[in-house]
Amino acid sequence: MQTDLRGRDMITTQEWTRDEIETVLDVAWDLKRKRALGESHALLRDKVLGMLFFFTSTRTRTSFEAGMTQLGGHAMFIDSETTQISHGDTAKEIGEIVGRYTDGIAIRQCDWDFGNKYIREVAEASRVPVLNMQCDVYHPFQILADLMTIMERFGRDLRGKTMNVSWAYAASYQKPISVPQSLILLMTRFGMNVRLTHPPEYKLMPDIMQQAQDNARLSGGAFEVLDDFDAGFKGADIVYPKSWGALLTTTDNDESARIGKQYTDWITDERRMALAQDHAVYMHCLPADRNVEVTDGVIDGPQSIVYDEAENRLHAQKAVMALTMR
Repeated sequence: MQTDLRGRDMITTQEWTRDEIETVLDVAWDLKRKRALGESHALLRDKVLGMLFFFTSTRTRTSFEAGMTQLGGHAMFIDSETTQISHGDTAKEIGEIVGRYTDGIAIRQCDWDFGNKYIREVAEASRVPVLNMQCDVYHPFQILADLMTIMERFGRDLRGKTMNVSWAYAASYQKPISVPQSLILLMTRFGMNVRLTHPPEYKLMPDIMQQAQDNARLSGGAFEVLDDFDAGFKGADIVYPKSWGALLTTTDNDESARIGKQYTDWITDERRMALAQDHAVYMHCLPADRNVEVTDGVIDGPQSIVYDEAENRLHAQKAVMALTMR
């Protein structure tokens, strides 16, 4: 267990060692047990987390606010549109000033080719840890919760388990690529056989792909890329099909919609789930486009663990806050 994580930023799990991630998981399970037993764990009494949102949120906002309260502190909601951030406050000023008012800064900024750069600029200027609540490149807290949930089902030794991270059709907006990118980065570090399944227009960033390949080699796992939706499900232990934008192909929303309409049959249904292992679980970061990305029968069915996954956002985030904001 790593005992000195005070002041660390969490922008991507790739910048934390495996031992440090294991420490986060250990603390998350301890805090989850304490909450289940009703034991007080006000480890951050009188601490303040400034939460800056450029994008709307349900699970992220509620889980961070609840987590800070349960840890004895306060989460301050800051909306970019109702503050002077929309009228000229710079990233440096946010880091310098909000960092002097608070004990941590959490940011959700998903604008393509901007969000991660903004968060890192705030972090450079801040005297307190900066936590990435999702950007255009990474979604670290979602993926920590995902790993925690998988280990609760399959044990902490995940070597040999096959996970299919797949694109799925959705009729809504060009969703960020941060979830699949963070998934392939973290799961390949734990010896899993990770499949990335997507149509040719829905590629991920080349440097992320290379890092995933390197992670798999070092951990003794595997990383492969498929373009056949059904093939991705075959024999898998964990399936994680979700939509993301064709952002490396086009940033035009209309063009992206036209591309997506070629793949409306990329929906997770009962037939696809039957291709996976009998014990396979279905995961999704939510919200899902019901009966477009996934059928009601699957997301509400016995193989779905989406609500356990959503709950673990709370515990994983509390663990990182407790370790970094003391």
